[in-house]
Amino acid sequence: MGLTKSEMFTDEQNKMALIAKAFGHPARIAILQHLFKINSCVCGDLVNEIGLAQPTISQHLKELKNLGIIKGDISGTSVCYCIDQDEWQTIKHIFIQFFEQETIENGTCC
Repeated sequence: MGLTKSEMFTDEQNKMALIAKAFGHPARIAILQHLFKINSCVCGDLVNEIGLAQPTISQHLKELKNLGIIKGDISGTSVCYCIDQDEWQTIKHIFIQFFEQETIENGTCC
């Protein structure tokens, strides 16, 4: 059996693609912005803040948590979410390195 497409790429390339996919939905961006603003949150607060249904918010939170950008603690029937600071620093480092790449002027393109 052949390689899956993700196996053709480095771990860092696959991680960047997963992060970019998570950032590709405006609801997830809004959730992250809200979590940065208040530094913790109960899921019900996100429903009021973002304006989406509870199941939709839960699905977006699940995606962000699976990626490791956020973490959550269960307290009774509520889950309190926050940004995983260590993972956020790793993500920042990966993307800073990527965006700081420079092109080499060779005069042969376009």
